Amino acid sequence: MPEETITIGGKSFDVACQAGEEQFLHAAAALLDAEARQLIEQIGRLPEARMLLMAGLMLADKVAGSEERAQSAEAELEAAQAEISRLRSAPRPEPARVEVPVVPQAMADTLAELAARAEALAEQVEERR
Repeated sequence: MPEETITIGGKSFDVACQAGEEQFLHAAAALLDAEARQLIEQIGRLPEARMLLMAGLMLADKVAGSEERAQSAEAELEAAQAEISRLRSAPRPEPARVEVPVVPQAMADTLAELAARAEALAEQVEERR
């Protein structure tokens, strides 16, 4: 079992860990050290046990907040996935029916005749000018 030296709040500690876990130990120690340094900056020197306790509590508070946010995000994701599933399984809407009015042929013929007469009258007016 390897023994690693970590530094927390300016104090060194020898800690044993499982082989291959050294990087995780150093990462965890860095998090705890950051909290301890923040305490030392705010309060000043503290007894070792108190510094470790306070830094651990501050870190635990951050972890608890992260867990709450993760649970909230998971709940939102689950709700979104349920909505997607519901929408995918819902029957497709009926295509919109568009009705185009049909002009009876007799009316179209009458309108064409009236248009021809109007054009003829317009030509006559132009010729008289």
